[in-house]
Amino acid sequence: MRAVRFHSYGSPDVLVVEEAPEPHAGEGSVRITVRATSVNPIDVILRAGHLAQNFPLPLPAIPGRDAVGVVDEVRPGVTDAQVGDVVFGLGGVSDTTAEFAVLSAWSTVPEGWSTAQAAAAGLASATAAAGLEPLGDLNGRTLLIEGASGAVGSAAAAFALAAGATVVGTGRESSHPYLESLGVVPTTYGHGLAGRVAVLAPGGVHAALHAAPSDSLPDLLDIVGDRSRVVTVIDDDGAARLRVAKVNARNDSALLQYAAALGRRGLYTPRVDHEIPLVDAVEAHRLAESGSGKVVITQP
Repeated sequence: MRAVRFHSYGSPDVLVVEEAPEPHAGEGSVRITVRATSVNPIDVILRAGHLAQNFPLPLPAIPGRDAVGVVDEVRPGVTDAQVGDVVFGLGGVSDTTAEFAVLSAWSTVPEGWSTAQAAAAGLASATAAAGLEPLGDLNGRTLLIEGASGAVGSAAAAFALAAGATVVGTGRESSHPYLESLGVVPTTYGHGLAGRVAVLAPGGVHAALHAAPSDSLPDLLDIVGDRSRVVTVIDDDGAARLRVAKVNARNDSALLQYAAALGRRGLYTPRVDHEIPLVDAVEAHRLAESGSGKVVITQP
């Protein structure tokens, strides 16, 4: 099969498109003919080798954590998918940017989503949904999201709004019209956040989700005043230091099915900023590293 691979850690230039062995579905999983994958921060971190000492990948490795495609293999233990279904979901730690990928968590794609949007939904929606779980019932509460305009932050905003929350979200000023279109009350990052939030949410903030690579976790804790209601999906060190929850996505089809259900109701549309063909995977990773938005790699 054709796949993007890297034979050594490094910059995006280590990526090559080449032939690789086909994967096959095991028990409880499905294989898809991939239509598109997304580039997530973890893909960049793994490819660059930043986790190589503690989490080495067998090289050559295929990048990618999520994908969308058509099911072409179903194995024992699977009762909610059949050959021909169009699904989005999660593969292994690094293995989806290829002609075929095996998913261990998936959901059918809502009719209103494009292929690129479905590709962008897997890890972002699973991370957002898992990140909100420790915060409990948000109905009638105010949630502050640091990084609300990103793929994870915008998913979390959609989920919280659907649950009945008021959402205040940080982002660059250029992203504020987008946040307003979601129903989020926008504000900017950085110094003075507590004062800005106090004006926007005079009744106080019940909980906060840290979904941007910023050093604002202490500020979020000060604003909320209760470490049990602050969650980060980014900052392992800060979570340990401040004793707040650090949550990772998990391969759980229920999280993806929840995202899809909101998608069918028009309450969640995954964010996509760039669509790049597979042959230009190097450029896709460069864009992702630059922080210019959510990147999706499309198959021909």
